[in-house]
Amino acid sequence: MLPFEFVVIGKPISHQTKQRKSLQSWKKKVREAAESCWKREEPLGSQLKVTITHYYDCPVDDESAVPDSDNIIKPIRDALNGFIYVDDYQITDFVSRRRNLNGSFRVKGISCVLAEGFSSGQEFLHLKIELAPDPEAL
Repeated sequence: MLPFEFVVIGKPISHQTKQRKSLQSWKKKVREAAESCWKREEPLGSQLKVTITHYYDCPVDDESAVPDSDNIIKPIRDALNGFIYVDDYQITDFVSRRRNLNGSFRVKGISCVLAEGFSSGQEFLHLKIELAPDPEAL
């Protein structure tokens, strides 16, 4: 079951937006994307590592329209709460990355899920959820 990965096509919404309906729609979209791939009946109860990579589309020299990584995390974590994991306190390790789709990529061993995101031709998020590493092993 783990690691579990999925993509969400579209531009993420910041938790700071004043457009609350857009934020709720975004959370629903994240949840539905996860639901389409998740085959467990109950949420995970173990400590987890979550990696989110935002592949955005903008000119290389102007990223002003790209939301800050830290502002897109909360709605995503909230959307998966109670579904993938019991509560987001279980996320002990978290990685958030941004990558411009107009950049160059050297891809080795791409997963089918990540390939799906790239083949959409649109901005997307790639989420990967796995067991957290042993906290005693630094």
